[in-house]
Amino acid sequence: MVQSGNRNASKTRGDDYWTAARSPLCCLIFLIPLLAAYEVGIIWLGGTNPEFLRNGADYWMRVWLEQQGSPLPWLLPFLVVATLLSWQVAGKFPYTCRLETLVGMAAESLLFACVLLLLAQGQEWLFRTYFGPVDLAITNRALAYPSLARIVSFLGAGIYEEVLFRLLAIPVAQVAFRVLLVPPRYTLSASILATSLLFSLAHYLGPAADTFSTYSFLFRSLAGVFFALLFVIRGFGITVGAHAGYDLLVGVLLKSAA
Repeated sequence: MVQSGNRNASKTRGDDYWTAARSPLCCLIFLIPLLAAYEVGIIWLGGTNPEFLRNGADYWMRVWLEQQGSPLPWLLPFLVVATLLSWQVAGKFPYTCRLETLVGMAAESLLFACVLLLLAQGQEWLFRTYFGPVDLAITNRALAYPSLARIVSFLGAGIYEEVLFRLLAIPVAQVAFRVLLVPPRYTLSASILATSLLFSLAHYLGPAADTFSTYSFLFRSLAGVFFALLFVIRGFGITVGAHAGYDLLVGVLLKSAA
């Protein structure tokens, strides 16, 4: 009975998979290979103009750092790492992360990527059924690149879009709605909706923007809600993995098979 009680106490400290997968330390360890592959890939493939391969959210945050007078915008990946480590320390999470937890996070990421792919196909079917043919063309410049460059760009989208629109924007939006005296029980829902719409709109801004269409705007808003709920329920690491996994499924595997 004592051993059983110890096991239960251990689980309450976050040693069970469902809790451990949400911890900042496990998220960081899970994301480091993706982050390293993206940053190295950008330098290797981008040559003298790496900004042309950078994901939009990555590019915006680097520009913002420069505008704030920071001489070292290349520190952005280290700031991501520092944010997760600070969260780990502030939240007093356990400093353990097992291999099986990382494997489970990878499996969950692939599962949720496939779920989003099914949602995308469902939306396409609804639009075709009720509104006629839909234009599925996407003008994102990454799709014009060879497969390896697309892989690198999609890894960046998974990481930096989730950093910007989920890890940073959702808490900021919650604080803003509280300042606006929105009832506490509605602040999270309002934050998810607002950041999801902002996430969708961001794809149509800037020199490399996609062409606006109702179909793509609604899907990206839906995807934003999907990722925001995933962030709240299953944590940052799995959300990044699902985002990158979906982009790779659609932008590399399915495009190559088409």
